[in-house]
Amino acid sequence: MALKELRIGTRASQLALWQANWVKSELEKRYPGMTVTLVKIKTIGDKILDVPLAQVGGKGLFVKEIEEAMLRGEIDLAVHSMKDVPTEFPEGLGLYCITEREDPRDALISRGVKFADLPQGAKIGTSALRRQAQLLKVRPDLEMVIIRGNVETRINKLETENLDAVILAAAGLNRLGFADKATELLSTDLSLPAIGQGALGIECNLSNEEVKNAIAFFNHPDTAHAVRAERALLWRCEGGCQVPIAAYGEVSGDQLNLTGFIASVDGKVSVKGSVTGPAVDCEKLGVKLAEQLLAEGGHAILAEVYQREVSKEKEIPV
Repeated sequence: MALKELRIGTRASQLALWQANWVKSELEKRYPGMTVTLVKIKTIGDKILDVPLAQVGGKGLFVKEIEEAMLRGEIDLAVHSMKDVPTEFPEGLGLYCITEREDPRDALISRGVKFADLPQGAKIGTSALRRQAQLLKVRPDLEMVIIRGNVETRINKLETENLDAVILAAAGLNRLGFADKATELLSTDLSLPAIGQGALGIECNLSNEEVKNAIAFFNHPDTAHAVRAERALLWRCEGGCQVPIAAYGEVSGDQLNLTGFIASVDGKVSVKGSVTGPAVDCEKLGVKLAEQLLAEGGHAILAEVYQREVSKEKEIPV
């Protein structure tokens, strides 16, 4: 192994550092002579904590500054939560590895009450319009409260904001040792995950063969096929990370089943569907399902959502 040093760009949140440190430790185990360092970078999404992400506008709120550092040659690779990664990259950069997926489900944290038993008008804290739309579709009586902050901060908002429950990704809870905080893991039938939820992505300069060779072992083919299908659906719908679009792919043998969902923010109008096909055709399947959902009403739903969010963006200086 000729490469002696790797610099990993990462956000400085507790979860992002766990993820980057995991990649660091795996690299050090595989290449005992290699020096691996973390470079902490603050992104727009980290700086603006008092505004719902959907109102901040733009794509790549948690990756843009990291990519800029890579283009300047300050880091060699970046570790991202896949659900934060836009579907398009700056020229020369790209997603080279997608790691094996953690639990992709959403977790409900409450005072021991399961989702079906939450009281009428219960206040639910979430950071995602995707979750909001799906839960309101089933329980329109719920009051959704947009919460921001790291995993522990959002867990604590159950008490500090007097909420009946908060919803977070199970993967983050598991990675940070908070799995016992979950009252219930929501089925994907009730709350379809975010695009790429539970998987990590490793981005690098695609012209750097040494770096690509060094990190190739992180790629998990089944997860990569599933997530690339989900991302192709998102790309075709021209969606960012903060719109009510969800998708979840599962690979069995050489077949991939992909389910997708598009909804209005209040969950009153939605469309859902699935496709199955060869896993190697993952991106084609994602586009195929997107076309189907758009034709069945998704286009009109998204047009209304984007119009609403654009009007909000104008009010917020960034």
